Amino acid sequence: MATDYYAVLGVRRDASQEEIKKAFRRLARELHPDVNPDPKTQERFKEINAAYEVLSDPQKKQVYDLGGDPLSQSGGAGGAGGFGAGGFGNFSDIMDAFFGTASQRGPRSRTRRGQDAMIRIEVELDEAAFGTTKDIQVDTAVVCTTCSGEGAAPGTSAQTCDMCRGRGEVSQVTRSFLGQVMTSRPCPQCQGFGTVVPTPCPECAGDGRVRSRRTLTVKIPAGVDNGTRIQLAGEGEVGPGGGPAGDLYVEIHELPHAQFQRRGDDLHCTVTLPMTAASLGTKVPLETLDGLEEVDIRPGTQSGQSIPLHGRGVTHLRGGGRGDLIVHVEVQTPTKLDPEQERLLRELAKLRGEERPTGQFQPGQQGLFSRLKDAFNGR
Repeated sequence: MATDYYAVLGVRRDASQEEIKKAFRRLARELHPDVNPDPKTQERFKEINAAYEVLSDPQKKQVYDLGGDPLSQSGGAGGAGGFGAGGFGNFSDIMDAFFGTASQRGPRSRTRRGQDAMIRIEVELDEAAFGTTKDIQVDTAVVCTTCSGEGAAPGTSAQTCDMCRGRGEVSQVTRSFLGQVMTSRPCPQCQGFGTVVPTPCPECAGDGRVRSRRTLTVKIPAGVDNGTRIQLAGEGEVGPGGGPAGDLYVEIHELPHAQFQRRGDDLHCTVTLPMTAASLGTKVPLETLDGLEEVDIRPGTQSGQSIPLHGRGVTHLRGGGRGDLIVHVEVQTPTKLDPEQERLLRELAKLRGEERPTGQFQPGQQGLFSRLKDAFNGR
C-alpha cells in the first residue's frame, strides 16, 4: 500500500465508523486551509480527505483492507485523493462529514400535488341559520383522460434524458484554493426530471392535466357566517403529471336581510309604534325565520326598550341551541295634529299634570340608533 490511511487519520485498524468520523472532523478543523493557509497544510488536508473517503465507505474500506487502493482505480493517486471524480472533495460530502447531512440528489418527480382552490358562494340568512345544500360550478384542473396524466401522446412514453442520463442534474468541476470542487445543478435539457417527453400529449401539451368545469354539491352546515370556509378535501386543482388534487375551500358570503341584522348568532330588528300603542300596550305581528309570531308590547313601553324572543336567532355552528331575536322598540311621536287631536292631548296633559313639564336630564343618554352604532363598533 502506498499510504496508510489509518495512520493518516490516527485511528486503529479496528476503529468504528464513529471513531473514524470524529478523527476526520478533528483533523479537518485543524488543517482546513481557511485556518492554516500553509501549502504543506493544504497537502495534509487533501490526504485526510482521501483517507476519510476510503475508510468511511464500507466497500472501499474492504478493498483497502484486502491490499488494494480504491482511489487509484478511480484515477486518484494513492494517499492523495484529490477533489475530482471519486475524490472526497464535493462540498456536500464535506458538509455531511461535519454535520451528518447530505444533499437530496436524483431526478425530481413529474407528479406533484395540486394547488388548493377557493370559491365564494352567497347564501340567504335563513340558509345560514338552518343550513342547506347548494350545487356549485367549479372550473379547475383535472387529469387528462387522453394520456391519463402521463403527459406523453398515446402510444409514446417519456425517455431517459441523454444529457444527464436520468440523474436530473449535471456536474461541473472547477478549481479553487481547496483543489477541485464539483458542483451540481438541474439538467437544462430535462429541467431536473431525468426524462424528456419527445411527443407531448396534444390534449394537455404534456402537463398531464386539463381545465374542466364540473358541478359539486356542497353541504352548508347551520350557523355559518360571513367568511366561514368549508373545506372539501381533494376537490381542488389536480397536480402536474396527474398528481393528487389539492383541497377546495368554499367561502360563505351572507346576503343582507331586509328586516334583520345579524350580530353573532343573535338577530336584531326594530319595530316603530305610535305613542298611543306604546302607552296602552298592543300585540304586533312579526314574520320571524320560524314563521309568523306576535310580539307582546306591554303598556308603558318606552322608546329604546328591547324585547327578546329567545331561541329565534341563528343556530350555533358548534354546539346545540340557537341565538335570540331582539326586537328594539322605537316610539313615534306625532308631528301633525288636527284641532280635535290637539284638544284631546291637552286635556290628557292637564289630567296628568304635564302641561308644563320640567323634564329629566341624564348625562350621556343615547338614542336607539346611537346605541346600535356603538354596539357594532365594539364600544
